[in-house]
Amino acid sequence: MAAQLLWFRRDLRVRDHPALVAAAEAGEVLPVFVLDPAFARAGTTRSAALLTALHALHEATDGALVVRSGAPEQVIPALAAEAGATAAHISGETTPAGRRRDRAVERALAVPLVATGTPYAVSPGRVQKPGGDPYRVFTPFSRAWLEHGWRAPAPRPSTRWARGVESEPLPAVPAVDARLDWAAEEAALERWAAFLDGPIDRYDEQRDRPDLDGTSRMSIALKLGAVHPRTLLADLDRLAGQRSAPAQRSMLRYRAELAWREFYADLVWHFPRSAWHDFSPELTTIAYDEPDARFEAWQQGRTGFPMVDAGMRQMRAEGWMHNRLRMLTASFLTKDLHVWWGVGARHFLDLLADGDLASNNHGWQWVAGTGTDAAPYFRVFNPVLQGQQHDPEGDYVRRWVPELRHVPGAAVHEPWKVAGGYAHGYPERILDHGAERKEALARYEAARA
Repeated sequence: MAAQLLWFRRDLRVRDHPALVAAAEAGEVLPVFVLDPAFARAGTTRSAALLTALHALHEATDGALVVRSGAPEQVIPALAAEAGATAAHISGETTPAGRRRDRAVERALAVPLVATGTPYAVSPGRVQKPGGDPYRVFTPFSRAWLEHGWRAPAPRPSTRWARGVESEPLPAVPAVDARLDWAAEEAALERWAAFLDGPIDRYDEQRDRPDLDGTSRMSIALKLGAVHPRTLLADLDRLAGQRSAPAQRSMLRYRAELAWREFYADLVWHFPRSAWHDFSPELTTIAYDEPDARFEAWQQGRTGFPMVDAGMRQMRAEGWMHNRLRMLTASFLTKDLHVWWGVGARHFLDLLADGDLASNNHGWQWVAGTGTDAAPYFRVFNPVLQGQQHDPEGDYVRRWVPELRHVPGAAVHEPWKVAGGYAHGYPERILDHGAERKEALARYEAARA
């Protein structure tokens, strides 16, 4: 049987991999990964996550993985010719840049480029209104998404890996502080199994608590494709009937979070411009300020608001941030500092190992009030209240803001009220949140008018 090239991208796994199944059914499979020049712009943590997944994939393919550096439209046709491949297989891409890249590769190939499956349970574009229009609001989309349903996980094929094509050495994984072994398929599935073994039962009540290990931490694995969301959904369906009513509610909540990921990908599929432009046309005239020294303080986690600073420092150190903190820090930038959301979205993508264009940028728009939410302009997160509600003992802040470790309990969220609160060098607040909240609302009302 003829050799088949399998080009891995956002699908760094061998389980539940429809494109691998299609390639294996047609012949020997040459597994390939292209180190695109764009990867040079990735930060250390993102590079470490990617290389962790690639090293695991190298083992999963019995050492057959071929790694080449260069532009995909040059590398993939050359490798297909070297291997004598009769087709190049991929998981379908859904982002604007990914689709442009694949079109360029397809034009350069002398053999078919075969797309099977996508990184989503339901491929973007499939869920539509009865008249064929796309959904613009999450709740009706999620109902239609559930009604549409998804296939069972793809079986793992008996694969014959092709040999004889030279590979570049796989770069070593940079040393970072983050827990990135979960970026690899086996470790991610072990983490998922441990999460299903108990923590998911409390997910609904603990998912907003950054001081607790109450989330699955599957976001990096989903970003890299080390795990397919369909695998997670199948496990949730399998276990739902075996758990208590509160646990079942938690599973439904987790499924809804996966639906948000699919919704945002669907929006970018139908409205690619929304990746970097306001989805809501009514609010495109909001007045923004240029980034200044206060923006740099936000980046560095030195705003003087402990919960905001803890989140920004966690992201810089780990390449990951709890979702509650993503919302809070985004609100602070857009509504306290009045900086356009795209500036923050780019900063997040530069640092987050799980930085996904659709989820990241539409999440920023949701917080900024320019996205899909019908009435978001009044939503301004209070950094002190967020800390008191979601880090009630102050443990999360003390972990990431060592200058405040001497402040006990919830008092850590208001060091200006504590004698000696600034004794270890923590900065004072860079702004008056109450005043900036009023300013944000005034700007939103002016734009709406």
